[in-house]
Amino acid sequence: MRSEPDSEESCRPRRLPWSRADGKTAYVIADPERPGRVSRLADAAEDVQLEMAGVLLGHARQLADEAGPQELRYLVAELTRSLSDILRIAQRVKR
Repeated sequence: MRSEPDSEESCRPRRLPWSRADGKTAYVIADPERPGRVSRLADAAEDVQLEMAGVLLGHARQLADEAGPQELRYLVAELTRSLSDILRIAQRVKR
């Protein structure tokens, strides 16, 4: 006989770091104590996003004083995308 989940968290959908084929947000419901394949792939993707954010921040620090307007616009766009990823990850971890 299967028992009910011990906590509300095990039933909470997890937002995935990629979109569905139709462009909508993708979610998975998984047991945090026994993560499945999709959860492990999401963890790996988030690890890459965090690493890329650190690299991008390093580039931003180097370019901030010497970049022209086009480079700065590109940098702001990339930093914005990266910050969105980091905030999504942080909100999930905070719960």
